[in-house]
Amino acid sequence: MASVIEIRGLHKTYNRLRGERTIALDGLDLDVPEGGVFGFLGPNGSGKTTTIRCVLGLVRPSAGTIRVLGGEVPEALPEVMRRIGSIVEAPALFPTFSGREQLIHLASIDGIGAYRVDEMLERVDLASRGRDLIKGYSLGMRQRLAIAAALLKDPALLVLDEPANGLDPAGIVEVRVLMRSLAREGRTVFVSSHQLSEVRQTCDHVAILARGRCVAAGPVHEVLASRRAARLVVRVDDLARGADVLCDAGFTASVADGTIRVALEPAEAARVTRALADQGLYLTELRVEEVDLETVFLELTRDAPMEVPA
Repeated sequence: MASVIEIRGLHKTYNRLRGERTIALDGLDLDVPEGGVFGFLGPNGSGKTTTIRCVLGLVRPSAGTIRVLGGEVPEALPEVMRRIGSIVEAPALFPTFSGREQLIHLASIDGIGAYRVDEMLERVDLASRGRDLIKGYSLGMRQRLAIAAALLKDPALLVLDEPANGLDPAGIVEVRVLMRSLAREGRTVFVSSHQLSEVRQTCDHVAILARGRCVAAGPVHEVLASRRAARLVVRVDDLARGADVLCDAGFTASVADGTIRVALEPAEAARVTRALADQGLYLTELRVEEVDLETVFLELTRDAPMEVPA
């Protein structure tokens, strides 16, 4: 699969007063495949925003290489930026403009015909509110308007830095639906986020950053499967006795959250069933323990230091 963003050995060091140096990126390698929604995750200070700024040419890296849409950054940026739409941090909108006026102003700066404005308002479901002042928009509407602005150039790559930040549940759903629909059009949507449940529902691929490095990357289901604990969840009427029976039979078992957790591969489940049945205990539940994205995220990013913003 072709990559729209290729990063190799990316370093970024900030020099501070009194000769102090802070490492924001520490040899980051990253590949973003073409098409779909790519989730870029990490705790505050892990290097997400610095990476995005380097990709967009807003910050010069200390070392490493970046290729975006086949072009070297920063040399090819004047050409490839025509195929990139982006929202970095809070979008700058004029509250006394109407949504349509805001887009017309931005389109004129880039030499884009006004016909695209009405198309994009329709695209983000704001056609009926396009002549209303932005100051009357909800946060979700403002974010969709910002995405409409980023789409004016008809980009192949859309870079969104925390697009759901501060939104209520309805606004989050609006942005999620919009991102998925953009991906279905063949675009690549690169989105940094702290909304782990949204990433699970929205993204096709994910990369997790910690301490300025990529600690996991791939299709979402593969990242989850790679960290899946080899444990079974067992339930019997007498949990304490069940755990004792399993321990006596040589298993590693403990009671947690109203169940017995057994350190055992799923293929060995019959051994658990047999050990319990031999002692007159019968299963009311037996399943493989599920690992969610939040668990993986916390495990991989534990104790990550803070990044100093550019």
